[in-house]
Amino acid sequence: MRVETASDIRTLLEVETIAVVGCSSTPGKEAHEIPKHMLEKGYTIIPVNPFADRILGREAADSLGEVAEEIEMVNVFRPSEEVPEIVDDVLNRHTTRGDIESLWLQLGIRDDDATERAVTAGIDVVQDRCLKVEQQRLL
Repeated sequence: MRVETASDIRTLLEVETIAVVGCSSTPGKEAHEIPKHMLEKGYTIIPVNPFADRILGREAADSLGEVAEEIEMVNVFRPSEEVPEIVDDVLNRHTTRGDIESLWLQLGIRDDDATERAVTAGIDVVQDRCLKVEQQRLL
């Protein structure tokens, strides 16, 4: 479903493991600071960035398919034009591994057509919202 209500967002925030596509190794960038905040709040963060070896003290995966752990949420810090390919990766993993319950596109990131495919597959979707802001607001 397309998640928009505070109650539904609060439920999504009950996950433990978040894979962060586009996680940055550069302190000060939102793609670093927001996952760092979530890590500090007790979430397990799995950085996905093919150009980094380690981020936030964890080995960075090159892709969602390379993540060994079960993923509950995928948080995206990539441009909107990359969302269709990311949704393909999410759907492939959802189909083959049976994980990934939700897809969260950060503030300014949106693709209604691509995310509709995720919704149709039973994945909850949030678009154009900041994970840190919503976590602070609702929890």
